[in-house]
Amino acid sequence: MRTELLAELAQQLRVDSVRVADLAGSGHPTSSMSAADIAAVLLSNHLTYDFDRPDHPGNDRLIFSKGHASPLLYSMYLAAGAIDETEFRTYRREGSRLEGHPTPRLPWVDVATGSLGQGLPVGVGMALAGQRLGKAPYRVWVLCGDSEMAEGSIWEAAEHAGYQHLDSLTMIIDVNRLGQRGPTRHGHDLGAYARRLHAFGWHTIEIDGHDIEAIESALEEARSTMGEPTAIIAATKKGRGVAAVEDREGMHGKPLPDAASAIEELGGRRSMRVEVRKPTSALADARPEVGHLNLPRFAVGDEIATRDAYGQALTALGTARGDIVALDGEVGDSTRTEFFSKEHPERYFELYIAEQQLVAAAVGMQACGQIPYASTFAAFLTRAHDFLRMATVSRASISVVGSHAGVSIGQDGPSQMGLEDLAMFRSLHGSTVLQPCDANQTTRLVAAMAELEGVSYLRTLRGKTLVIYGPDEQFPVGGSKVLRHSIDDRMTLVGSGITVHECLVAADLLAAEGITVRVIDMYSVKPADEVTLQAAAADTGCLITVEDHHPQGGLGDAVAEVFSDGRPAPRLVRLGVRDIPGSATPEEQLRAAGIDADSIAAAVKLLTGTAMVR
Repeated sequence: MRTELLAELAQQLRVDSVRVADLAGSGHPTSSMSAADIAAVLLSNHLTYDFDRPDHPGNDRLIFSKGHASPLLYSMYLAAGAIDETEFRTYRREGSRLEGHPTPRLPWVDVATGSLGQGLPVGVGMALAGQRLGKAPYRVWVLCGDSEMAEGSIWEAAEHAGYQHLDSLTMIIDVNRLGQRGPTRHGHDLGAYARRLHAFGWHTIEIDGHDIEAIESALEEARSTMGEPTAIIAATKKGRGVAAVEDREGMHGKPLPDAASAIEELGGRRSMRVEVRKPTSALADARPEVGHLNLPRFAVGDEIATRDAYGQALTALGTARGDIVALDGEVGDSTRTEFFSKEHPERYFELYIAEQQLVAAAVGMQACGQIPYASTFAAFLTRAHDFLRMATVSRASISVVGSHAGVSIGQDGPSQMGLEDLAMFRSLHGSTVLQPCDANQTTRLVAAMAELEGVSYLRTLRGKTLVIYGPDEQFPVGGSKVLRHSIDDRMTLVGSGITVHECLVAADLLAAEGITVRVIDMYSVKPADEVTLQAAAADTGCLITVEDHHPQGGLGDAVAEVFSDGRPAPRLVRLGVRDIPGSATPEEQLRAAGIDADSIAAAVKLLTGTAMVR
């Protein structure tokens, strides 16, 4: 499209952003107006996309990291004919696909944005999938705001993109100088951004973001740059084109005070339509073939760490399926993803010590058709909680594995112990939380995760545990295993992971004293096996949960929720890690936390003794 027509299209995008926010009575039109010229040139001359086939593997990826500029994105969709005027006018209304910040309720939106600092890290994952896995020659375009350049996650992404030479990735920074409450850190100093990005290995282009010819030249230069990601750093003005709001503070996040006069000042409404270039039809939707899965098999009585079983199972899964990818945060020798890296190096991604980028890359890759498993220490995943939260908003399906969970890791001390991870992952909407206690159980659950929707989490252990299940045992998600059972059970012990073994030893100790207890392995923490737990409650009247985790939000809370529907509840006793541990052996840690076999047995005897006195 020629320069003069592009200028007209930019004005149309501004007008539509103003009027749709005015119709909704809320929104961010001024943040949209600053980037309208960039959006017009990108949409008309550089974006490759088939709106009729949003799943086409050759489609470019467009991420509005500054998701509050949704009026601009939806105005682009309107100009492209993807939505009509009737739907456009439903912006921010109940039931509308046009939400305040973009989400994949719209088929052309790959990932949800709005929590600033996430678009570029996700874009890195998309670019990695495209360049490393050779799926299709798509480009990744990420529109960032200058305010979010203060986010640490942006710089995790910037460094990794430069290190990986992701030349299919272009970041466009809309430097409009104003944030929510006032000026941004660097204002219109474009060099401040360029110097940092150049140091991370980026090709940088500084332009006037309202100069159509400069924008066209910069986008063309980005497409032709080889060996480096490109950052187009564009100086713009918030509220561009309307004197009452242009480059003025206090105008963020609200409709224009006089939309009608603003639209008139912008030249009135237009109805231009853009024929967006489509990818070549020669690109087919190629899903990797799924072969026979040969999971590792472990003999009952052996001692195997569940992290070792995870690494072996993931490797076997990667052999059977070409869409399995593994990501790690520079602890692959501990998480055991190194097993996968040796067998499938082309599908192994080292993200280094950057947990936000680790999870974001997984989200980006799954949007490109991969099935990612992201692994690091359970404790360090807390850094990425917001990315996990936004993954659920994105309707993303990713598998996350946290190793070295709980006090049972021993001498490394509390900074390395995941004691909040179950609570964190249980709180995510639609998540699945799994905690295996032995090697064969681990392998089955690892395989099951590949078919799960949403965010799924598997907790693995550092130390070896006894193999108690045969290799052909089945472990459906949402199930549990009853390991001790009799009609004389006085109460029920509910364990998960390492505490299953402590519960079994405690049950044997108690049996020697004539006290029989039921033992449940609650390997599926979410969803919980309500039927089995309710039956145990009806039979024994008392459930004792034992968890290598803080009592808040973990196994105990998961069990308690089963009885929160108003029916008569059993007596619930929770054993968990209530203090901040120090350094000690695994055995000493379990004893100090009161979750070893002796402590469990003592709790049962105390409870049964109280019952007998009554």
